[in-house]
Formats: sequence, structure tokens, C-alpha cells
Amino acid sequence: MTLVPSTARTAFLEQASQRILITDGAFGTEIQNFKLSEADYAGTLGLAKDQKGNNDILALTAPQVPESIHRAYFEAGADIAETNTFSANRISQADYAAEHLVREINVESAKLARRVADEFTAKDGKPRFVAGAIGPTNKTLSLSPDVNDPGFREIDWDHLVDVYAEQVHALVEGGADFILIETVFDTLNAKAGVMSVRQVEKELGREIPIMVSMTLTDLSGRNLSGHTVEAFWYAIRHAKPLTIGLNCSFGATQLRPHVKALSDIADTLIMVYPNAGLPNELGEYDEMPQTTAGLVKEWATQGQVNVLGGCCGSTPAHIAAMAQAVQALPPRKMAVPATVTRLAGLEPFVMAA
Repeated sequence: MTLVPSTARTAFLEQASQRILITDGAFGTEIQNFKLSEADYAGTLGLAKDQKGNNDILALTAPQVPESIHRAYFEAGADIAETNTFSANRISQADYAAEHLVREINVESAKLARRVADEFTAKDGKPRFVAGAIGPTNKTLSLSPDVNDPGFREIDWDHLVDVYAEQVHALVEGGADFILIETVFDTLNAKAGVMSVRQVEKELGREIPIMVSMTLTDLSGRNLSGHTVEAFWYAIRHAKPLTIGLNCSFGATQLRPHVKALSDIADTLIMVYPNAGLPNELGEYDEMPQTTAGLVKEWATQGQVNVLGGCCGSTPAHIAAMAQAVQALPPRKMAVPATVTRLAGLEPFVMAA
């Protein structure tokens, strides 16, 4: 089956060939600044459970909040808006008795980001992009939640693919250019996300570019399912993602060696958006914008990144500082690895020619 090519992919690659692109920063910590009450989250939906902390539901109950955050990041210099849909899936929304609203949340979130992105493009002609954000859910395909029953799984592959496909459909319907499978702590979950996108592509008859971003759970450079950065890339490179990278995890200092490792082997664009340092004893992020910008600039100076942004604790000020720090630096040139068989268990395996 021949899919209609994505014009957004073409435009993105063209922009990325000219400069280092900027994605946006944290949403959760920015939303906290609004000091919303449970009633603000719940609105008039009449849901059975407390909605405090359900950031995704704001697309329906207080859309001015995510809209103002998107606007602030674009004003700071972002090229990409990530939709406020990290937990907008049937599994995560079950915690709030809002499973039946998943499609509506995603459609409205994508429409909101699309509208703001197009507004900024209309002002200066510079392309802005919308990445439909898909989080890892709070379940894992690779690991058992019961230490006494290592073979037990709370969900299975088909269920997770179906959950993701529902979200992908809605994000694309709302106007997302790409699907961002982010904060990947379980490589098998990410592969289910890839499968869901491929299914939706076939149903719609059009290409849906994928972005993938892994999160590390320890300083050795592994995710929760135990994969190294290199092994993770070999496990998902068949999806031919538009970008591969790292987010959340730690601050830029701790990610340095892992960014280099991924940059050296990936024949696609590298996108990295770290936390604003490590949280203090109160769970707050103290790293100042100029500090974060200086750290990520080192990656840019060494030709290791194509897209930069921020995760937990980052603000529009952090994004503005990053944009300023790298604006005169050339983007990374893609690696051109030799054609050999590359496989992955928890460690990468390269079969000698």
C-alpha cells in the first residue's frame, strides 16, 4: 500500500538542514504555576473522581491554560509545540474516570496547539510544527508489578496497541504533524506505540512521521526495561523515526555521554530535551536558564544535536536561552553507519561482516 507522503516531514527536514530547531519545554510544572483548584480541573464535566492534577483534561475544562503555555513557548523561540496529552490515553485516564473522554481530549489538544502554531507562522512565515505527545502510560509490557510473580503482566501487547491507536487517531484528526512517543521507560511499550501509528497510517492512507524519545532511569544509561541507549536505537530503528533522542531522566550534565553515544550511531535527527537539572529536596528545579542553555550548547558545539528543548522544570525562559545560545551554530550531520546487522537484547549486538 502506498501512503500519501507527509509534507510536514519534508518541511521539518528542510528546516533541520539549516539550523538547530527548538522544541518547547515542560507543561506540568508550568501548569502548577496557575495554582488551579480541583474545580478548575473538573469544570462542568461531572466526572466521578477528583480531577486535581489531570493536566490533560484542561483542553476541555480550561483551554486558556495550555493555550497560554503554547503561546509563551513560541514567543520564546520554539519551532515545535508538543501537545498537552502525555497521559491522554485510556489507561492513564482511568485513574480519573475519564476514559470516555480520551478522543475528545486529544482532538481538542491538537487543535489548540495547531491553532497557536499556525498563528505564529502567519506572523513571520517561519514553519511551526505540532508533535502529538504520547506518554508511556503507567503500565509496562516488559515487567511484572508483582515481585512474587515475575511472569504476570497487567496489560498485553494487543491492548496497548489499541490504546495507543485511539490516541494517535485523535491527535492526527486534531492536526498533529508528528506522533511523539516520549519518555520511553519500557522499550516494548515504545514498539507498541510504533505499531499503533503504522496501523493508523494504513487506515488513513497517509504517512504519520514518528518521533521517539527514551528516558534513562540510572546513570549507567539504561531505561527501566534495562536497555542501553545503543540497544534501544537498534530495537526501534526499523520504524525510521524522524527524530530519536532522550528526554526527562536527568539534567543535561548527566545526559552528556549518552547524547554522544546516540549521535554517533543514529542515521536520523537527534532531539534531546533534558530536565532543568536535578530536583532539590522539595522536588523543585533550581537550574537557571543560562546554565541549562550553556550545557546544551556544548552538544551543539560538538555537532551532536538537531533539536533541543526542555523537560521537567524548564520554562519559556529556559527555551529562550537555548534558542539564543545555539542560533549561530550549525545542526548535527547525520551519522552514516556501515551496512551490517544490528540487533538488541539489553545490550547492542553488531554482527561482524
